[in-house]
Amino acid sequence: MSKYKKSIGQPILGQIFKLIPKNVTKELTAKYKSDKHYKSVKFNTHLISSLYGVLTFCNGLRELCEGLLGCEGKLNHIGLITAPARSSLSDANTKRSYLIFEALYYELLKQYHSFISDSRLKGLSIKNLKIIDSTTIRLFSDILQGVGRNPTDGSRKKGGLKVHTLMNAFSGVAEFVRITAAKQHDRKFLLHLKLQPQSFIVFDKAYNLYHQFSKWTDQQVWFVTRMKDNAVYHVTKVIKDHSKKKNRIGVIKEQYITIGFKQDNQNCRLTLRRITYKTDDNKVYVFLTNNFKLSAQEIANIYKCRWMIELLFKQIKQNFPLNYFWGNSSNAIKIQIYTVLIVQLLMVVIRKKTETKKSFANMITVIRLHLMSYIDLFEFIKDTHRAWRKANAPPNLFSKI
Repeated sequence: MSKYKKSIGQPILGQIFKLIPKNVTKELTAKYKSDKHYKSVKFNTHLISSLYGVLTFCNGLRELCEGLLGCEGKLNHIGLITAPARSSLSDANTKRSYLIFEALYYELLKQYHSFISDSRLKGLSIKNLKIIDSTTIRLFSDILQGVGRNPTDGSRKKGGLKVHTLMNAFSGVAEFVRITAAKQHDRKFLLHLKLQPQSFIVFDKAYNLYHQFSKWTDQQVWFVTRMKDNAVYHVTKVIKDHSKKKNRIGVIKEQYITIGFKQDNQNCRLTLRRITYKTDDNKVYVFLTNNFKLSAQEIANIYKCRWMIELLFKQIKQNFPLNYFWGNSSNAIKIQIYTVLIVQLLMVVIRKKTETKKSFANMITVIRLHLMSYIDLFEFIKDTHRAWRKANAPPNLFSKI
């Protein structure tokens, strides 16, 4: 290390952990009694270790614990005095309920929500847009119930977790998460949502639940989805029809329709809006919505935002360890998933604070490589080369750089 090194007192990992308020972790520890039966690995140590494992992309507990040995003496100020033993951390992953990690994620989201939210979204006039989708994390069936038929070649049947996610389009982070076995149908997730009136929600045609659509209509919660190919409906009114025009792009047809469904053993009908839309590459989409005020083009623009949640899943799976897990129990896997969500949220906060032009993947890589470097985190992300030269160059030479 250069003799001109300017130490700021704590490495980057410690600065990231400081973004989690102490009072929040203390309150949650008391609420869930998470330290009552754990002498060697308190919740604070468990959390730091998990954050370190996610940020360094550790694929196993052995490399996680051995990597933490290099942090001893550098993270005393945030409570990590000694690196936990692998067996102790394994026990904590199995026995300490994942619910405290889940609660911590939602507390952090509550604190940073207004800061990371963008009040404007290109092409949209609405202010409250949610996106729904799920992603599957594949596991072996001895961890969770398998999905599909038994393989004929004698291999083990794949099981998995399905992470059902409600994303806020204006913040780019998960707002509500529910983890189930992979075999559970996506549409059941809709029953667990609590949405404010005048909210907009967008999802694909896998979430087809007409009685829930009817409830949302009564609550003035607006949705946009795609119509299933085998849907049975009756056209009550044609608003526009340009289907006979050649080379027509955009809104081709707009109709009012009714769809029948059963609720409490009674036959009910729901009035919806059906919009046929053709893209520039000649792909045709049929949208359904219960909103009759926005223009058909705006409805199509809302559905285009659905790709944002695909980017969120891609961002998480490519940058954080979710191919290998630090435990075989369902509890250990859920702890790792919620730790990943916590880190992703903190990275979004850091990116917003620094106003960096770095991509999310590039920022994560730079942080991962310099996790134990003593340098100001926000200056380092904002201008990496300048911050590093400033920290290592003599004071009288910095003005010449």
